[in-house]
Amino acid sequence: PDRGRGTVSFPEMRRGGIGLCVATQIARYVAPGSSLQGWHSPEQAWAMTQAQLAWYRAMEERGELVQITNRATLVRHLSMWNDAQPRAEGPRAIGYILSLEGADSIVTPAHLERTGGFGDPATRPARLETFKWGLQRTLDLGLADIMLHAGFIPEVGADGRKAFLDTLARVADLAARVGVTVAFETGQESSALLRRTLDDLKCPNLKVNFDPANMLLYDMDDPLTALEVLGPDIRSVHLKDANRPTVKGAWGSEVPLGQGQTDTRAFVKKLVAVGYRGPLCIEREVGTQAERFADIAHGVRFLQGCLAHCD
Repeated sequence: PDRGRGTVSFPEMRRGGIGLCVATQIARYVAPGSSLQGWHSPEQAWAMTQAQLAWYRAMEERGELVQITNRATLVRHLSMWNDAQPRAEGPRAIGYILSLEGADSIVTPAHLERTGGFGDPATRPARLETFKWGLQRTLDLGLADIMLHAGFIPEVGADGRKAFLDTLARVADLAARVGVTVAFETGQESSALLRRTLDDLKCPNLKVNFDPANMLLYDMDDPLTALEVLGPDIRSVHLKDANRPTVKGAWGSEVPLGQGQTDTRAFVKKLVAVGYRGPLCIEREVGTQAERFADIAHGVRFLQGCLAHCD
């Protein structure tokens, strides 16, 4: 009943003086037999989001839309819309900021690299606005920390690295202005690359949310070795367990705490050894709600046993 009731046409948007909008790519994945609307495989959901993107591009070719990708294009677009003089070339194009809604259409790490975090230059303006919203919610809750996936950080020397780091510096500045620390979650890059990135940025309020399982799921690093590299900047920890992928380029598999290749007992002991005294947050992202609750309860018991054997 909520679908199709807020739809407007381009001419009506222009009549209302709406020259800028957020355009989403969205396709829900649902299991067969579900009462929810959606597609029955992540691959179908991915294909639908790409079809939506193709439609936006077709509307650009027709002059109906123009994508806003940075501050300069936004300023030019607003200037054009604020000019009340008639246009010989026809109606003004409506600006749009591209955004991916939900992660159901993400199939493999390669798909996530194209869409996640601040990786895609086209979606950075929208992601920065979402980050500002998140900062305000953080403050409203009386908190001083926010954690997120920055996206796949370009390697040193890669063409897109400077622009990516400029965006992360902007993130740090926005957070610093309101007294918030930003912790980048591990996994999508090696610990050496994250270490180099933090050192290059030199922003005191940029830290690490250490997720050992992510390093295995993305097949990027060894959690125990990474602790030595990132130890001084670890702000928070997700306790999660996983096995590495058996096929290159695929996901690994998440498992209950203590049943995977993270070596959680050794990880917790080394975490204490490197001086970490912050929160340990058990995370479980697969299974039904009831299964997750059961696995988290198991994780609490397992973690208590690990902590009991720490010096």
